[in-house]
Amino acid sequence: MAQRSWFNRFAKLTARWTGHPLAFLVSMGIVVVWVLTGPLFGFGDTWQLVINTGTTIVTFLMVFLIQNSQNRDSAAVQIKLDEIIRSLEGAHNALLDLEELEDRELELIRRRYERLAESARRRLAEGFSDVDSPEFEGNDPAT
Repeated sequence: MAQRSWFNRFAKLTARWTGHPLAFLVSMGIVVVWVLTGPLFGFGDTWQLVINTGTTIVTFLMVFLIQNSQNRDSAAVQIKLDEIIRSLEGAHNALLDLEELEDRELELIRRRYERLAESARRRLAEGFSDVDSPEFEGNDPAT
């Protein structure tokens, strides 16, 4: 396996830590301390600015860490799904990179699967099984 970049290691560690219940408790503790110090600072503008600035900065940075984590997870899931499709006999390999298609192309394929599902529900209502691998027109769902 390739060496992970420092950012990927940092993002993964941070995502794991911030998703832990202890991180929530620490955050809650910070808010409680902030509230309790309100009378000490007269509930002034600076006192409010501290929590507003702190939470804004943390939120801003977390957006990028969450997106990085989501991108990695999504890519891993996509690869796993691609492997399942590739390994199933009778599966349409043309479906392997659907995420790369344009919206118009995805819509055409989605409509074909909707028609297939409607047909399967009709057959099921008629007492037939819906467990099979029906062929698409032209044998390729991506066309």
